[in-house]
Amino acid sequence: MSQVQNDEVRQHVRNRYKQIAIQSTAAASCCSPSTSSTSSSCCGTPDEVSAKLGYSSEELTAVPEGANLGLGCGNPQAIASLQPGEIVLDLGSGAGFDCFLASRQVGETGRVYGVDMTPEMVSRARSNALKNSYENVEFRLGEIEHLPIVDKSVDVIISNCVINLSPDKQQVFNEAYRVLNPGGRLAISDVVTTAELPAEVKGDMESLASCISGASTVEEVREMLRVSGFVDIVIEPKDDSSKFIKDWVPGAKVEDYIQSAAIRAVKLK
Repeated sequence: MSQVQNDEVRQHVRNRYKQIAIQSTAAASCCSPSTSSTSSSCCGTPDEVSAKLGYSSEELTAVPEGANLGLGCGNPQAIASLQPGEIVLDLGSGAGFDCFLASRQVGETGRVYGVDMTPEMVSRARSNALKNSYENVEFRLGEIEHLPIVDKSVDVIISNCVINLSPDKQQVFNEAYRVLNPGGRLAISDVVTTAELPAEVKGDMESLASCISGASTVEEVREMLRVSGFVDIVIEPKDDSSKFIKDWVPGAKVEDYIQSAAIRAVKLK
């Protein structure tokens, strides 16, 4: 893609998630491309959606009200093995859901940064943090292809179904590698393709913003991580993810083409 095309993609995605940020707490994002509140009925409440993604009831009740928007395709907390004192970065942090969960695990001696390109999401996350006195969490406005984070300053990078939205995924992984400390690790949930996407889906902006047409194959993701410098790459597609992916665009059978995957990798020491 050209730079102009990349910017058009980002703006389309940004506009969609702006609407999600300012609407009610209904989980419209996982259903059809419409962001109207009527589209949320196919998914349920944000907590119901997140429970399907693998979040425990304890996790769902531990975060500030309004932090969970029912977004994502998995639970990166389950594979990140966060430890007290670690520095964590969440790519595409939204209203702060995963950041607030990470905050509990790294404790007072750790720190969590969230980066999101949608101003309305960053504002909502910052408000959640302020109202609930999360002193070890900070939200920054920025693109995940150009992270507002200094070199070699992060121990763990998490992300939940965001990298597929980027028009330049290789640059995202390059940036992730840059900001990680030597020996740091990547632990993300994202979607991968399991079959060739139909032509009408591939070029559809709404399908991209719905975490469908921007998905890459397992081997494409593995190669991008390798090119960035990562080692110990593990990509585990989840067959049971069809149970919630089928609700993203009801009746379109998108579960025949994509699956959620747990993706882990390590930066060389």
